[in-house]
Amino acid sequence: MKISTKGRYALRMLYDLAVHQEEGYVSLKDIADRQSISKKYLEQIVPLLNKTGLLRTNRGNRGGYMLAGKPSDITVGDVLKATEGSLAPVACLDFEPNECPRVNECCTLFVWEGLNKAINDYLDSITLQTIIDRGNVIGGDYCI
Repeated sequence: MKISTKGRYALRMLYDLAVHQEEGYVSLKDIADRQSISKKYLEQIVPLLNKTGLLRTNRGNRGGYMLAGKPSDITVGDVLKATEGSLAPVACLDFEPNECPRVNECCTLFVWEGLNKAINDYLDSITLQTIIDRGNVIGGDYCI
């Protein structure tokens, strides 16, 4: 499993919003500048995050984006599932129940189920607040 640029940038965008939540709505231009990410690329990510309810949007002169929830309630798993879709290591685990015709005779299914559980448990255990609290401070600035 590889996490795409879209997933990595979405996490950085939401991290940036979490760090700057006291400022209210934040413009994409400000996020793009601080995170060294193309504003146009962020514009492609926003609909995915809006659709899953991770962002709040405000249009107009003082418009921008803010987190729809507390940083302690938004997990890395939430962000990556919104941008990457399924994080399952094999296609047969994309749906519940498993519809694979070999499900009852697959001798390796337990391997993939265990890996899937480990991936999801790990990513769902890390929140935006966890990342902030981890102290990713470099030279007085927050991490990018």
